[in-house]
Amino acid sequence: MAARSQYEELARQLSAIGAVKREMGRMLPQDCPPASAGVLTLLDRHGEMRMSQLAELLAIDMSVTSRHVAHVAERGWIERKPDPADKRSRLLRLTPSGTALLAELAERYTAALARYLDDWTDADVGHLIELLARLRTSFGDCRTRAHHDFTTRTPAG
Repeated sequence: MAARSQYEELARQLSAIGAVKREMGRMLPQDCPPASAGVLTLLDRHGEMRMSQLAELLAIDMSVTSRHVAHVAERGWIERKPDPADKRSRLLRLTPSGTALLAELAERYTAALARYLDDWTDADVGHLIELLARLRTSFGDCRTRAHHDFTTRTPAG
């Protein structure tokens, strides 16, 4: 098991990742904030869905999800159509314009990562991917946990 000082340094490094995320967010078109890109990405990954499912995947309140959906719908990146199983509900689906935007965003992100990591070896990048995937797996699906009781947990588990 890692020493406490290593966990403290890991916490500092993870906190500093916010700067990396903000820089990557600057790559987005001005009318596509990170939350909008997240909505589009989830619809691309999971296919059409109800807003309640999207809110769950985003781990945010329905009212906030509704604002994000309105933003992307106004720009023509998604469409809202009646759900055949429940006419009161709407299904959200990417439009061709939304798919094209996602392709553009992927290109921007890939180019930026290639530029920032140009002095990294392929093995270094692969190792980072491996470790980040392992970190996410260790944390599990954080969306399903409404509350953590850290008062009863120790850093070891």
